[in-house]
Amino acid sequence: MFTTALAQRENTQLGELPLDLFAAIQSLKKELNAVILAHYYQEPDIQDIADFIGDSLQLAKAAEKTNADAIVFAGVHFMAETAKILNPDKLVLLPDLDAGCSLADSCPPEAFTAFKAAHPNHLVVSYINCSADIKAMSDIICTSSNAVKIVEQIPKEQPIIFAPDRNLGRYVMEQTRRDLVLWQGSCVVHETFSEKKIVQLKIAYPEAEAIAHPECESSVLRHASFIGSTAALLKYCQNSPTKEFIVATEPGIIHQMQKLAPDKHFIPAPPMNNCACNECPFMRLNTLEKLYWAMKNRTPEITMSEDIRLAALRPMQRMLEMSL
Repeated sequence: MFTTALAQRENTQLGELPLDLFAAIQSLKKELNAVILAHYYQEPDIQDIADFIGDSLQLAKAAEKTNADAIVFAGVHFMAETAKILNPDKLVLLPDLDAGCSLADSCPPEAFTAFKAAHPNHLVVSYINCSADIKAMSDIICTSSNAVKIVEQIPKEQPIIFAPDRNLGRYVMEQTRRDLVLWQGSCVVHETFSEKKIVQLKIAYPEAEAIAHPECESSVLRHASFIGSTAALLKYCQNSPTKEFIVATEPGIIHQMQKLAPDKHFIPAPPMNNCACNECPFMRLNTLEKLYWAMKNRTPEITMSEDIRLAALRPMQRMLEMSL
């Protein structure tokens, strides 16, 4: 709800910020006929001004259905790319182009090309947290919401490469009892949670339920009474009679949890070290100020070659069809 000194210094070369950023952004939204899509891991101010908040699957569906002329994506680069893949004729803006993803970066296209060639006749199922180049090399895209459902629809005799998240892939293997060839990528945030500290929290809060995202390591997942995507975790907290939760995912989701269940107590799972490592440094690059400047200047814009877009579109469409 306020402009930090750091943000003011960052934006002095861009011009003077309006006193009321919320009102200015609403005005620009009308001017551009824009929709603001935000991930649950964004800062509270961005979540509060967004037209739609969701996880990767929900945001992909929202991007596919929008009638807006411009999409302002408050998330990370692969999410904005996904919106562009689905909406080639729309202006897609990302407040900070450096808002990348450690998981997407862990799967370089050149290395994945060689990995895929080493496993001929394998169907490639890729987690949506990957670059457009990796999507273009995939047969089906999935999210943490639908990964199990998608793999279960593939004939059991069909060998599968699952990329890029090894932790989600391992979870899918356990749930489907399928043998998957896993690319060894991971998310730095979801691998930073401390099993020891979660156990300590469960002792300190004996009535609390531990809930976790499937990108977490198996040592953390085994202490969770519920495992699911960010949207599934949010829904579970609302419906559960439990009043306290230890939340093992990026703590940005707690803003929505607290809004939808104000009578409950949410405890962010701590990282291994005394740091803010459980916060995604890439998600947090987006700020309300940068969102304003992106809309004001209509940049940074997401672009890609049409060949890559069309190749990436096919597995995205298969995911959406298989998620009905």
